[in-house]
Amino acid sequence: MHYGGVGDQWAGSDDEIARAALAGSPNAVVALDRDQSVLVWNAAAEQVFGWTAQELLGRRAPIVPDELSAEHNAALERVRTGEPVSLRTRRLHRDGTLLDLRVDIGALRLGSAVAGYVCVYHPAMADVLARDRMARRARLVRRLTDVVGDINSELELPAVLDRISASLTELTGADAGGFVLIEGDRLRLVSTYQLPDAIRGTTTDLRTSLVDKLLRTGKTVMLESQGLDDLVWARLRGLHTIALGLAAVGGRPYGALYALFARSTPGHLELELLELLAGHAGIAVGNAVAYQEAVRQRAHERAVFDASADGIAVLDQAGRVVRWNPAAAGLTALPPESVIGGPPPFPLPAAGEKVTFQMDNGRWLDVVSAQIEETGEVVVDFRDVTAAKELEEAKDLFLATTSHELRTPITIVRGFAGTLDARWEKMSDLERRAAVHTIAERSRSLGELMDHLLLGARAGADELKVRIEAFDLAERIDGATLGLPVLSDRHRVEVDLPEGLPHVLGDALATDIVLGQLLENAFKYSPDGGLISVAAWPEDDNVVVVVDDEGVGIAPPDRERIFERFVQVDSGDRRRFGGVGLGLYIVRSLARAQGGDVSAHPRPGGGTRMRLVLRCASPIRSDTPMR
Repeated sequence: MHYGGVGDQWAGSDDEIARAALAGSPNAVVALDRDQSVLVWNAAAEQVFGWTAQELLGRRAPIVPDELSAEHNAALERVRTGEPVSLRTRRLHRDGTLLDLRVDIGALRLGSAVAGYVCVYHPAMADVLARDRMARRARLVRRLTDVVGDINSELELPAVLDRISASLTELTGADAGGFVLIEGDRLRLVSTYQLPDAIRGTTTDLRTSLVDKLLRTGKTVMLESQGLDDLVWARLRGLHTIALGLAAVGGRPYGALYALFARSTPGHLELELLELLAGHAGIAVGNAVAYQEAVRQRAHERAVFDASADGIAVLDQAGRVVRWNPAAAGLTALPPESVIGGPPPFPLPAAGEKVTFQMDNGRWLDVVSAQIEETGEVVVDFRDVTAAKELEEAKDLFLATTSHELRTPITIVRGFAGTLDARWEKMSDLERRAAVHTIAERSRSLGELMDHLLLGARAGADELKVRIEAFDLAERIDGATLGLPVLSDRHRVEVDLPEGLPHVLGDALATDIVLGQLLENAFKYSPDGGLISVAAWPEDDNVVVVVDDEGVGIAPPDRERIFERFVQVDSGDRRRFGGVGLGLYIVRSLARAQGGDVSAHPRPGGGTRMRLVLRCASPIRSDTPMR
């Protein structure tokens, strides 16, 4: 029995396994003796070369071209000396055509002797195709590595998704691609490539989608070629197959990649690459989502940090300032570049405590701090409490000043009243009248003080009630200045009012209080005498009244402070001039309640000019003289 074309010396063999192996081999197997006569010629050899086993057994096979005889003999010699050979060569077909083949040649041994040669032929093109497949696979894997690096370098989620969709078609050979997000029980198409932009943002029910079908399989990729006409992807002309890859973030399905095929059909390699890309897409999306959350959180923190009205500083473990918000710069008058890298410009309180500190610029700060356990950094919060501090000081000063202001007239009233009570019969009528007069004067002073305190309280509570009506301002100025010249022999009073001074809108009684207080201050704060002048003139749609004195003047930093409650220029002036510091506060409150204002200015030549502005009752004519 022969093995599908075996020589006589093999005829007695019953090795069925050897026969089956030779008969079933996909490659052409040719065994030669040492003279190169054919011993074995299997069925595949008949198909490859065109000769049957019966035609060639015991003969030299005419398959080696003459020009390759030397190459063939050299290869057999190498095999005879114990070295197997594998080479790409050409062999003749029965019809005379040349075949491009690869041949693997080994020794045919009987015991220790080389009895011949075994040649196994297979098409060289199969090697080429295999190498091409391996090279393509290696190339695509390298490209996948590049794509993964590319998408992971992008941290903006929309850009990540667009890069994934574009890379999908390159790696799988798909004609188009897209990415859908799983949003509860809905799918949203968030990225497409080679598809109309109009379908972006399209949503569909997850339960009727291919993604749901994939999830139910428990796999990460699948192919689908049925029922594609109803899908949004049907916009791709010629669509016949969809490859789907599941992307997960943190172990949870996040979305899916769609590879759409219209001209080619995906194979195992394409599905494998899709699966790998979908896995890396989940990682990239997770990174982008985490980055966006970190950016959002940092933006919130930055917004709070920058918008806070409190000063906020962050110190490192060494106590150096590493962050300094805009409010901190405003409160301390120290820009970030002068503070960052050094210690804060104020002492730090112990944990859970507060330090109140006055800066060189005069501001008072309440400072608290807390440590960040994870980083060892310290967050310092500080706020401006200057107003509260000044108010506290002003209240203390008010109590002291009021006590002083009340003590003198009360002491005098009590003294004269006691004298009258104890010595009434012994006093002359003139003495009794003088005592009663003094009591009346001091009582009037006490009444004025109480009126000031009441007006100050109402102004502070925004409860000043004024009537807005037209009245003659010139008449009020004349009344306020009428008796002034006889009050002091060291002062001169001049009044300069134009004829036809327009009437103003406001409260006549409130204006009397304003004018009286301004004139009283002019006398009080010019203790050495001098000229006190009052003038008025129309200006735009207002009437301006100025009261000038040649007194001590007001320092520029104090020209606004004097209109605050309980404030005078300094403690020495309080002791010198007396008062509780409410007069100008009441003046401004009453002026503004009427729609006007009052301000302090330096007088040319020295002293102070107080400027009162009230609204005109009617528009000023263009021919009205301006001052």
